[in-house]
Amino acid sequence: MPKQRITREMVVDAAFETARSEGMEQVMVKTIAERLHCSVQPVYSYCQNMDGLRKAVIERTNAFIQEYVAKRIDKENLFQSSGQAYIQLAKEEPHLYKLFILHERSNISSLQDLYEKHGSSHMAQAISALCGIDIEAAKQLHLHMLIYTIGIGTIFAVSKPGIAPDEIYAQQEEAYQAFLDYTINHKGM
Repeated sequence: MPKQRITREMVVDAAFETARSEGMEQVMVKTIAERLHCSVQPVYSYCQNMDGLRKAVIERTNAFIQEYVAKRIDKENLFQSSGQAYIQLAKEEPHLYKLFILHERSNISSLQDLYEKHGSSHMAQAISALCGIDIEAAKQLHLHMLIYTIGIGTIFAVSKPGIAPDEIYAQQEEAYQAFLDYTINHKGM
């Protein structure tokens, strides 16, 4: 039987699937080689630097999550459905959720930096139209909900046997109402 040619893409795929099923801490050359049914040598040829492989896994995770959330967004209820999609992600893909949330982000020295790098002007415009608030207030409301959703999603992802999604969604809705009321009363319309 001819030997299988191991490619960089196969190594990244195996590393991603390992991170997805077992967590990023299990992404090691030996684990990847086992998943690919090969010796460690082909893996080492692509993993001279594990930081590079981890970065590729994070990029693959980010792409996966963007696609995951996009499939679950209700265009008529963009804001709420995107928050619920992240909570569903935390339930269905806890290792990827943790990796997405907990990976190091460079050049971030404020929450505003974080929002500018990871926020969405499209979402801010939708929130502005939905809530009747100006775009800056919409960005602030979105930032508050991102922070809240990340926090509650993390609790959801690490809780065993698990919190009912309806309880999480209800809590998320309460937070949204509180942040919206604050925004309207303090930031202006």
